Amino acid sequence: MTDEGAGSGRALIRRNSLREQISDALRDEMMAGRLPAGRNFTVKEIADVYGVSATPAREALVDLAAQGLLVSEPHRGFTVPEFTWDDYLEILEARALLTDNALRHLGNRDHPYDWTRTVSLRRRAEAATRAARAGHLDVLVGCDLRFWQEAAAVLCNERIADYLGWLRVQSWMFAAPHLRAVDRLAGVCWDRHGELVDRIEARDHDGARRLVNHHNLFTIELLARLLDRSLDGVSVLHLLRDPAAVDLPSVPPAGGPEPAQPPHSTVGLGQVPLPRFVPSGRYTRSFRPGHGEPAAGR
Repeated sequence: MTDEGAGSGRALIRRNSLREQISDALRDEMMAGRLPAGRNFTVKEIADVYGVSATPAREALVDLAAQGLLVSEPHRGFTVPEFTWDDYLEILEARALLTDNALRHLGNRDHPYDWTRTVSLRRRAEAATRAARAGHLDVLVGCDLRFWQEAAAVLCNERIADYLGWLRVQSWMFAAPHLRAVDRLAGVCWDRHGELVDRIEARDHDGARRLVNHHNLFTIELLARLLDRSLDGVSVLHLLRDPAAVDLPSVPPAGGPEPAQPPHSTVGLGQVPLPRFVPSGRYTRSFRPGHGEPAAGR
């Protein structure tokens, strides 16, 4: 699709799974803010844009609606939902609590992760870092999502990885339009992806946990500044504002003994917001931002 969104151009899909490829393409458009909240389109419009029949276009749209990334409206088609600041805080809280706990407990069980994957992970980190430092938002959104999807594999739990990926898509759908309003994005977004790979390669679970917390803190503080929002009363900040999260100790040599893990905090998995409904799609729940009301057309 072009920058103006659906209906403004013809973007042929030539790869095998039309349903998945159309779904991924539309998801990327929404993540980057090129399909804004309130944008409405029909099955026919999407089929025409991508040069396919109505069946894979409809299936792709239904998949995205099942994931809570589109709102299905009878006789009107599908609408891009609007995520509010409160939605974003809930998304961030779920992401932070889940990753913090998963990384705390990672050293307490067998770890079947394929460590050869860190070569690919580092390449993705370098791509995301370059895009962040250059301020190329369109490139950053895709690189960042792929980096975190691959980094989540270290948790060796596909359900957690899928849930985190779903939350990150929604995070970008909220954040990208606000970042587009910034005159110069170079150096504005988080760019420490390579340091996280260092921690993962060193089997430094606690260092990785604190760096991920720093990423979440950096992101929420950046958006709060851009939107002139107060963070007073945001409960997850006590977890993210770990004084050791920014100035991390040096990375131990790869393959050496794992660093001692600190005692588990009182933050438990029971505090992670539970899925409200398990849809038939890849992710864990159907979610309607703003209590189910689609954004007004724009």
